[in-house]
Amino acid sequence: MTGPLTGVRVVEIASIGPGPFAAMVLADLGAEVVRIDRPSGAPSVPGDPLLRGRAAQLTLDLKSPAAVASVLRLASGADVLIEGFRPGVAERLGIGPRQCAGVNPRLVYGRVTGWGQEGPRSGEVGHDIDYIAIAGALHPIGRADAPPPPPLNLIADFGGGGMLLVAGVLAALVERAGSGAGQVVDAAMVDGAALLMAMHHGLTASGLWSEARESNLLDGGAPFYRCYRTADDRFMAVGAIEPKFYAALLVGLGLDGSDLPDQYDRAGWPVLRDRLAAVFATRSRDAWTAVFAGSEACVVPVLTPAEAPLEPHLGARGTFVTIDGLTQPAPAPRFSRSIAAAQASVPPRSAAAVLQDFGLSAAEAGDLLGAADPA
Repeated sequence: MTGPLTGVRVVEIASIGPGPFAAMVLADLGAEVVRIDRPSGAPSVPGDPLLRGRAAQLTLDLKSPAAVASVLRLASGADVLIEGFRPGVAERLGIGPRQCAGVNPRLVYGRVTGWGQEGPRSGEVGHDIDYIAIAGALHPIGRADAPPPPPLNLIADFGGGGMLLVAGVLAALVERAGSGAGQVVDAAMVDGAALLMAMHHGLTASGLWSEARESNLLDGGAPFYRCYRTADDRFMAVGAIEPKFYAALLVGLGLDGSDLPDQYDRAGWPVLRDRLAAVFATRSRDAWTAVFAGSEACVVPVLTPAEAPLEPHLGARGTFVTIDGLTQPAPAPRFSRSIAAAQASVPPRSAAAVLQDFGLSAAEAGDLLGAADPA
C-alpha cells in the first residue's frame, strides 16, 4: 500500500453512490479498506471503479448476531467505519456509533445520508436530484425556456456526499491526533449541495446573480461562457471571461469586434451569442480545436467520456489508468512524497492477512472468512 493514508484502517459497510465513492478515495490514498457486503445487495458491475482498492471484501448478513459481532470486532481494530444507511438503521442492527464506540472509543464513525441524521425530512427517501433541488443547486442550471436538467448525479452524490464524507473523516482523524477520541461525522448530501453553492449565494446576496436561468455570467447567459455547436454536430466549450481571453476568442473566430456589442453589455448578449454560434457552425469540432490550440482564448472541445482518456494532456498526466482492462480516472490529488496509486481489483495480500491487521487472530480471521460468503 502507498499513499498518505497508509496505516489507516477502514471498515466500509456496503452502500451505493457516495459511500463506495468515499471508500474508493480513502483506498486510493493508501487506507486499508475492508468492505462488508450484504447477501441481498445489488450485484456490482465487474471492475466497477467505485470498488477498486479494497484490501478485502466480505459478505455478511447483518441481521445475524454473529455477523454484527464480526463487524464490531473489525471496528475495534479500525480507525474509521463508514456507512450509508437511513437514519436509525445502523443502531437497530447493532452497529451504530454508540455500539462501535463501546468497542473502540478512538473510532471515527462516518455516515452519509441524503437528508442528514435529523430534521423533518431525515426519514424520507430521495436521490441526487431531490437533494440539489431543495438545496437551491438545481434551479440555476439549464436553459431559460426548459426545466432544469439533472446534472448527472455529480453534485449531491459525489461532490456534496462522498467528497464531504472524505473531508469530514480526514478532519476527524486530524482532531483525534490531539484529543485521542473518535467522533461521528454526519455528511448529508443536501448540506453538501448547499455548501457547493457558497459562491453563488454570495453573488445572489450582492445582487450580482439573477434567478432567471441563462442570464448570468456562469450559467450560459454570457456569450463568452457557454458551449457552441460545430458543423459536425459536436461542441466547443468557451470560457473567455477576462477581456484578454475574449480578445483571443475573437481573433480565433476571425472577428474584429468593431461591429459587435461590448463584451459585458448584457443588452447585447443575445446578438453576440447568435454571431458566435453562426461562426462556430461553419467548421468541425476538430478544426476549431486546431484553431484554438495554444491560444489564450480558453476554448476547448467538449469530449465524450470515451474520448477523454485519449486527450493528449490527460494522457501525459496519467489522469486515467487502466485496471483489469477497464479505463478509469486515476487517484487524485497528487502528492510529492506519499504517492497514491490505484489498486488492482485483486488485492495483493490475502484477506486473512488484512483481517489480522485489524487485530483479529489467525483463528478469528479464519472463522470469519469461513462464515462469510465469497465476495
